[in-house]
Amino acid sequence: MKRVLVYLKNYKKQLILGPFFKLLEAIFELIVPVVMAKIIDNGIGNNDKAYILKMGAVMVVLGICGLAFALICQYFASQCAYGFGTDLRKALYKHINSLSYSNIDKFGTSTLINRITNDTNSVQTGVNMFIRLAFRAPFLVIGAIIASMLIDLKLSIAFLIITPIISLIIYAVMSHTIPLYKKTQQKLDKTATLTRENLEGTRVIRAFSRQEEEIKNFSIACNELSDNAILAGKISSILNPVTFMIMNLGIVAIIYFGGIRVDSGNISQGDLTAFINYMTQILLALVVLANLIITFTKAIASANRISDIFECQNEIVSGSLKNTDDNSEYSIEFENVSFMYEGAGANSLENINFKIKKGGMLGIIGGTGSGKSTLASLIPRFYEANSGTVTIFGKDIKEYDSEYIRKIVGNVPQKAVLFTGSVRDNMKWADADASDEEIIRALKIAQAWEFVEKLPRKLDTVISQGGKNLSGGQKQRIAIARAFIGNPKIVILDDSTSALDYATDFAFRKAIKENLKDTTIIMISQRATSLKDADTIIVMDDGKAVGTGTHESLLENCEVYNEIYNSQLRNREGE
Repeated sequence: MKRVLVYLKNYKKQLILGPFFKLLEAIFELIVPVVMAKIIDNGIGNNDKAYILKMGAVMVVLGICGLAFALICQYFASQCAYGFGTDLRKALYKHINSLSYSNIDKFGTSTLINRITNDTNSVQTGVNMFIRLAFRAPFLVIGAIIASMLIDLKLSIAFLIITPIISLIIYAVMSHTIPLYKKTQQKLDKTATLTRENLEGTRVIRAFSRQEEEIKNFSIACNELSDNAILAGKISSILNPVTFMIMNLGIVAIIYFGGIRVDSGNISQGDLTAFINYMTQILLALVVLANLIITFTKAIASANRISDIFECQNEIVSGSLKNTDDNSEYSIEFENVSFMYEGAGANSLENINFKIKKGGMLGIIGGTGSGKSTLASLIPRFYEANSGTVTIFGKDIKEYDSEYIRKIVGNVPQKAVLFTGSVRDNMKWADADASDEEIIRALKIAQAWEFVEKLPRKLDTVISQGGKNLSGGQKQRIAIARAFIGNPKIVILDDSTSALDYATDFAFRKAIKENLKDTTIIMISQRATSLKDADTIIVMDDGKAVGTGTHESLLENCEVYNEIYNSQLRNREGE
């Protein structure tokens, strides 16, 4: 909770003034029954119309003042709640972006989206209601009890009996609903995960005619969410009827015993009316308090979920080095590097060793799940090696500033990811000041300019969400070109030419040789032919490097590589 509430520090004025004006409204509300009592006893009792009009005017003024104070409170509450919510979202988004891949894997994308939207809204609502009602409701209850005790101490015993009973009921409901609301949020995470997977994989689902199965799975998740929310709602719904019942029984008792005390002359009719008004105020305040507690239980559950994100710290500690050693012979060195994903039963990489010179090309090949992408992800330090040393330009990667590493290492992931905006906007991700000449040069190297040039608006052509208006090969080529902007010293191509035909693939490799002579290229590919010109090829199998060398030497000495190459050669001949 503390990690969340700290973002209220910029709204101290609103946190103080909001409840202050709400208390003023409550004070005016507590005065109204007294004025009403005087109208009954002095005005109506003595048939004094002038007094009735005068005190009626006082009641109108009290009402107008109360309304004004309520509006001022609402203004401060909105300022505080929405400002706090905005600051919290920004901080949470920034923190999520500072986490490592391991941290993000732990929570999952859908859960993180839920916490930055739904949970933040819930906490924001809690703050708004806190300023508006958290002080007003208890103050009205206490003020009404004190005022009624001043009117008639014996008759006020009903308040002293009813209030503890209702407080116990509220506590019992809270103790059961807080865990349920937290569980509801978890069920919502599951529903969001299924929604995201189904929308992203809609083509695959339809290709395999799995619509009915996925609809069934989604219905089950929705039913679980609904059942849990309904259970929490049922328990919460006990508050209002039980509270009303107890308070109405109290009012009946007050009217009965109050009538007796009016007949005996102990209190006046006006005082009994004021007493009943105070009882009604307590009833309404407790109902508001009960609903407020439900809102707070949701907010507390959401705040705890957000705190879990803030408490998760990036285990990858950034260094301070922001320059490379240009005299170093090697751009990348792996020495006895091993890595295991969190919760995995075995290493994904085990005892990896290799060196690649500056301007050289490293090829990585292997079967699915052999550890190729995992190996590449250690170079920009998306993950931290569990053991061994990763060296970049003669320095341990841990010494480098993390942002600097990402600038000198261009990365093209397996799945080409483009963002809504123009081609130019997407190309400027690495360098916002990149000129059109630089962009066109990068597009030409990636063999993308040939189709971008033919687009109606060329670089100003708008790419739809996820690049839906481009083919797979076009998306890959733009993603590759984007990695070349900013002249990175190292470029990782993680199976990013899989959608290219052999002729385009060949032209692309030729362009790299001619235009990026000083850039170190790490190319991961399923095609042995794409890696034939690499200075060094690593053959991965089950997390181990079972072969390292040139294309020719691996054909002679590595059985796994030989099998891959020959099987692909036979397939091409068959075609």
